[in-house]
Amino acid sequence: MTALADEVSRLLDSAARDAREAAHALAAAPRPQKDAALAGAAAALRRRAGAVLAANAEDLAAATGLTDAFRDRLTLTPSRIEAMATGLEEIAALPDPVGRTLSEWTRPNGLVIRRVAQPIGVVGMIYESRPNVTADAAGLCLKAGSAVILRGGSESLRSALAIHACILDGLRGAGLPEAAVAVAPTADRGFVAAMLRAAGLIDLIVPRGGKGLVTRVMEEARVPVLAHAEGLCHTYVHAAADHAMARSLVANAKMRRTGICGATETLLMDAAIAPALLPAIVADLRALGCAFRADARARAIVPDLDAATDADFRTEWLDAILSVKLVDGVDDALDHIRRYGSEHTEAIVTQDAAAARHFLDRLGSAVGMWNASTQFCDGGEFGFGAEIGIATGRLHARGPVGLEQLCTYRYQVIGTGQTRP
Repeated sequence: MTALADEVSRLLDSAARDAREAAHALAAAPRPQKDAALAGAAAALRRRAGAVLAANAEDLAAATGLTDAFRDRLTLTPSRIEAMATGLEEIAALPDPVGRTLSEWTRPNGLVIRRVAQPIGVVGMIYESRPNVTADAAGLCLKAGSAVILRGGSESLRSALAIHACILDGLRGAGLPEAAVAVAPTADRGFVAAMLRAAGLIDLIVPRGGKGLVTRVMEEARVPVLAHAEGLCHTYVHAAADHAMARSLVANAKMRRTGICGATETLLMDAAIAPALLPAIVADLRALGCAFRADARARAIVPDLDAATDADFRTEWLDAILSVKLVDGVDDALDHIRRYGSEHTEAIVTQDAAAARHFLDRLGSAVGMWNASTQFCDGGEFGFGAEIGIATGRLHARGPVGLEQLCTYRYQVIGTGQTRP
């Protein structure tokens, strides 16, 4: 290893060992102490908003060649800082997930067995570009009783450190160890590699970012991983959709913020409704600056749409581009989603309750929606205060990862003097 690689590994090792000590204190911390830390961090974000915005401006000035969507993800505004502060307060208002009795039963021999929620320990969070994840992840892990090591994208390091300073204010004010929330002090990519090798020091890695990041983490990690889904989301307009509702939902699902994982990337529409509705939806989205990649049947109705390739339907655009395909009913839409989707979030727009239930019941994705924008797939909108990703792995929780998903469990056995025969 080079001297730089050695130093990066040393930095991670030190942060992880300090985090393990802090995790013991957090696991035993009562709810009022954790909530006080969250409230203090929220107050510090508001108080230091100018410093956070200045750090973010430096990040934006240093980052070149960014797409509009990437720049939007990187950008902080006063309203986004306020949203971070509000999110921390909403997390504080939620019930403490630690120590909950998840289930309880009595064995024939009289032993009472309880499954009780407990913290994970030390979480390693690896994410790209969006500085607000620093506050979201710190707040959720803190309330869930786990320490966290945060490694954001190199382009957002100044912003992350400015937000981290606010989190530290909250921890200090509540008498909790500062090591409970650590931010990688370096943009060196070796820090990520060191996190992925830190078995025994980090208990869970959560990657939040594009397909490349998640694939690398899954391939290289020696630590358990809670994988975040690529956001190749679909909105399916069924033949029984209300036209005005469909136009409103598709415009919001695609164009509200094109660079987030809950943005719709593919519009599926029943061929039966397309002649009457597709031209209006295309006109709505074009007025908002959207471009299109459409199949032959859609282009037969709106001839000036660009032709879609098979690869287009596999693309998470994260930009003002929408793939369009006409289908023949619910099962045809589901077949397309199974073939091309990433199991993140899909929506159906319809006034037919039976069609909606058929779609939702047979959908394999983490989140299914009926007559709602896919952009609602966010932990704050689910009442979680925030989230640190959308989990899709079939061996663990699926959907937005909030407080409950950041806990594991242990067993308590209560007897009256029983001995085993």
